[in-house]
Amino acid sequence: MVSGRIVGLDEAGRGPLAGPVTAGCVILPDDFPLGILNDSKKLSEKKREAAEKLITEKAYWGFARVEHDEIDRINILQASLKAMSLAFQDMLTRFPEMQAGEALQAVADGLYTPKIPCPVRAEVKADGKYPEVMAASIIAKVGRDRIMKEYDAIYPGYGYARHKGYPTKAHVEACRSLGPSPIQRLTFSY
Repeated sequence: MVSGRIVGLDEAGRGPLAGPVTAGCVILPDDFPLGILNDSKKLSEKKREAAEKLITEKAYWGFARVEHDEIDRINILQASLKAMSLAFQDMLTRFPEMQAGEALQAVADGLYTPKIPCPVRAEVKADGKYPEVMAASIIAKVGRDRIMKEYDAIYPGYGYARHKGYPTKAHVEACRSLGPSPIQRLTFSY
């Protein structure tokens, strides 16, 4: 990709047993401080949140979520791709001046591409190579973590603020003793 502005796309929450899958979409300005970026999984929570604040202040960005019940209906891969498409549309809604016709080219982390109105290619581990995808992974992860902390207050006893819905021993034990929470992905194995 040599011409046009690069759009980064990534998701968070493919592996959890509960909650939504989220996605971020980011176009960085030329003067963005790239040193604060990395794959969201390699940053501390404090560094992710600081980076997310700067991204939302200085970049073009979008965020979207696809809920647990839709994940059960269409599968996690399709839900992840849908979340990326919705994040792209959210970016265009937030920033109408950034239209798809402006020579945008997207890179999505993973093996598959979402349906968006510009050229897009998938690349495994793009969230460790492209600053735009790193930024998108941060938007997706911080947004999802916030949602899971909110669910922790609504559904106490499941530990969502700690494990964010991932299949930890504590989460599996909570599901076995309390039953599935209302945000459980019922098609996932426990």
